[in-house]
Amino acid sequence: MEALVAKIAAWWAAASTTEMVWLSIGFAAQLMFSMRFIIQWIASERARQSIVPEVFWYFSFVGGAMLFAYAIYRVDPVFIMGQGMGLLIYARNIHFIWQGKQAANQSDASQKVAAE
Repeated sequence: MEALVAKIAAWWAAASTTEMVWLSIGFAAQLMFSMRFIIQWIASERARQSIVPEVFWYFSFVGGAMLFAYAIYRVDPVFIMGQGMGLLIYARNIHFIWQGKQAANQSDASQKVAAE
């Protein structure tokens, strides 16, 4: 155990500021990405059924974008490909959400005009 602590301490002392910034970004990204599961779990528990709340997609996109940037910094093609493909899916779902809201707003506006 002491050897492990010594290795970590040596790495920490030798790490550049740039490396520490990117490490912080990586941890923040992973936290952001993980929040989507916590949000989905809480929403499902409250509803007593499996649901995916809208905020799930926002956490997915922001966390995925941050992880994508981290993967590019690390020059990890597997990680880049995985996060890049996920970003397309998250963006598409957000597009559908916004499109649905826009259609609902237009429908509400049409009903108000018809009522007058």
